[in-house]
Amino acid sequence: MRTMKLAASTVLVIGTLVSGLSAAADAAKNYPTRPIRFVIGQTPGSSIDTMGRVVATKLSELLGQQLVVDNRTGAGGTIAGGIIAHAEADGYTLMCAAVASQVIGPQLYKKLTNYDVFKDFTPISLFAITQNVLVVNPKTPFKSVKDLIAYAKANPGKINWGNAGTGFQSHLASVLFTHTAKIDVLHVPYKGAGPLATAILSAESQVTIGPAPAWMAHAQAGRVRILAMGGEKRSKLWPDLPTIQESGLPGYKSDGWAGLMGPKNLPQPLVEKLRVVLIKAVNDPATNEGLRKVGAEPVTSTPAEFAQLIAKDWKSFGEAIRVANLKTD
Repeated sequence: MRTMKLAASTVLVIGTLVSGLSAAADAAKNYPTRPIRFVIGQTPGSSIDTMGRVVATKLSELLGQQLVVDNRTGAGGTIAGGIIAHAEADGYTLMCAAVASQVIGPQLYKKLTNYDVFKDFTPISLFAITQNVLVVNPKTPFKSVKDLIAYAKANPGKINWGNAGTGFQSHLASVLFTHTAKIDVLHVPYKGAGPLATAILSAESQVTIGPAPAWMAHAQAGRVRILAMGGEKRSKLWPDLPTIQESGLPGYKSDGWAGLMGPKNLPQPLVEKLRVVLIKAVNDPATNEGLRKVGAEPVTSTPAEFAQLIAKDWKSFGEAIRVANLKTD
């Protein structure tokens, strides 16, 4: 009798699961039936915002419903992250995820972060990579990474190394570089990317590391010199520039990325539909060119690959935060 009850119970559970999967699949077929909220954790005009809008335009066309951009800034991107983490898992609230909201912000603003990066989101796919570049004022004698490291070791504390602000990606990327190279410099924080650019162009500070899109126009005009790029591999956009790793600092990596992400428990049929549509969007010639124009390398991934990248960057930026002894809470 007990065996029969267990068997009946098992059949009921299996039936419920099958029914649930079927309902999710049906929902994915009809999705979306209304506009989608697309949360971006940076200000309009920022590199992440620009990339997100380029992709959102094509996604809206392919899905047949508008992705309505909602810029929610503050606390290092964690305000945007919190909105997604606590949203309904129905596919109508998505996020343009970035290093700030998923890696740096949650480690700097622990008391303000009301989500678990590794449990409260559903990664869907990356759609762009933005490599950081090692930039110097052209009046400096540095022609290579080795030149810079050698000078810094011979002249400890004499290089002004600028960044866009304490805790910004440019700061942590720079701290990671100087820590890995075992050199002593003066890290100089500025109030944003604009003042930092002015400082480097005027030679008030001699060196920085920052997103390629912010520096390529200056480099092409001869106003700065780019020594190397921070990715694991050479950029497809600037293949003649070596990586920092191959230029004398093995193991160093620093780049940014943007990707599509939803709340936890997003049904698998929806995840797959969104990923397939995102791949089509990124491969669209106009979208692909739009990303390249802002200095981003179009790229897609599986959800698992996206999650692995976040875990890897969490560790490397976490080390930089520890080395810099940053405590913002």
